[in-house]
Amino acid sequence: MNTQPGSAISQRGRNLTDKMILLVEDNPDDEELTLRALHKSKLTNEIAVTRDGQEALDFLFCEGKHADRNPSQMPAVILLDLKLPKLNGIDVLKVIRTDERTALIPVVILTSSSEDEDMINSYTSGANSYVRKPVAFAEFANAVADLGLYWMLLNQSPPRR
Repeated sequence: MNTQPGSAISQRGRNLTDKMILLVEDNPDDEELTLRALHKSKLTNEIAVTRDGQEALDFLFCEGKHADRNPSQMPAVILLDLKLPKLNGIDVLKVIRTDERTALIPVVILTSSSEDEDMINSYTSGANSYVRKPVAFAEFANAVADLGLYWMLLNQSPPRR
């Protein structure tokens, strides 16, 4: 399979590079590491970044500073931190799951939290996956690269309604 940047890999007639990733991360260092890891894995997908829970919802629902965003371009996966300003990740996840426009978008909790309660709350609120951010950069880069490849290349998303 050709996964070089710029290659036209198609899945059910859709160019995989058309699939967008939404990263919701307030820590600039974690944001940079995540973006570097995704690029290192040779994914050429667009990556949108929001830095707090309210901005993530504004992006998804084309409100606020994202009011001019095309509402038909939804992310193929959301990488969501839990500890966010304005609105925490669990609250963002609950809103995502209760709106028919976003209910089926896969959400991966990408967090440094090792609290069992956070993991339980994430899954009961509708998370598709829960990944703890490894401390070491090499492990973090590998984990993020694997996430990107899985959700962009292997996972079959439900058709848009």
